[in-house]
Amino acid sequence: MSSHNPNPAAPAPMPSKYGLQRKAPNEIKAPSGRFFRRYGGYLFLLPYLILFFSFLILPLVYGFWLSLVDYEMLSPEAPGFVGLDNYREAMNDSYFWRAMKATALYVGMAVPLVIGLALLMAVLIDSLPEKRQGFYRLMIFMPTMITITVAGLVWRWFYHSEFGLLNAMLEPLGIWVPWLTDPNWAMRSIVLMSVWWTAGVPLVILMAGLKQIPTSYYEAGAIDGAIGWRRFVYITLPLLRPILLFVVVLTIIGSFQVFGQTFIITEGGPELATRVIMHYIYDTAFNFYRMGYGSALSWLLFVVIITFSLIQFRVFRER
Repeated sequence: MSSHNPNPAAPAPMPSKYGLQRKAPNEIKAPSGRFFRRYGGYLFLLPYLILFFSFLILPLVYGFWLSLVDYEMLSPEAPGFVGLDNYREAMNDSYFWRAMKATALYVGMAVPLVIGLALLMAVLIDSLPEKRQGFYRLMIFMPTMITITVAGLVWRWFYHSEFGLLNAMLEPLGIWVPWLTDPNWAMRSIVLMSVWWTAGVPLVILMAGLKQIPTSYYEAGAIDGAIGWRRFVYITLPLLRPILLFVVVLTIIGSFQVFGQTFIITEGGPELATRVIMHYIYDTAFNFYRMGYGSALSWLLFVVIITFSLIQFRVFRER
């Protein structure tokens, strides 16, 4: 008697290699994917979250704890809790306020120059033919690829009073500038070098923002007479405002954290005119071994940066 399938609609059992019967593919139930649909994204984020917590959150918490203790690395005594004494000391520290003044002077000069020059160059390069834009963008961005050590040593030679390249170029004009030996010129020299070294990054970001502005706005503006500087003021700047906010905040944060330029070129001199707050924090923590007080200074700088960033967001949002 021949065997037959009692239910023609159901698929016939499939013979296996060892003579056993197994289910057809459409009868095999796939495992439930509810867990992976709900938590799969967190599994992909887990490596980043581990690194973020290990290298950012934990150091922040540990640094804040250090700012509340009297911790001197060369002292045989264990760190003792002093509360806000380190912050009170900073408020009465003349060297701290002098370093903050030097930092504010640097920020006040560097930020407008970097943003203004980057915006001007971005608009000029964007007006060129597409084939020529890449060359100029690369030439301006290339200094940012040089490490601060190399750039600092090169510009230190440029600024040398006797054998420097800049004074050699100005000598036929009868001009001699004390680039690094005069307190009134030292910070200006640092700013000039920083503009050359850092302007490429905001330039690239602003050019990317200019590429996102539709040409239809300019065509409509040209019909209404918005050409030349009117086109820039009434079309480009308003549409570029979100990108400009990002660039301004990024530049301000980087300017408050300036360190390599002053450390390599002037070493904080002359007469502490270029010892910025990051340089003073470095000296306090690693030259005078006062880790607790250095951590408190770092947190004060963090509060200043956050305050300026929030002010920038508030001003741009209201406008």
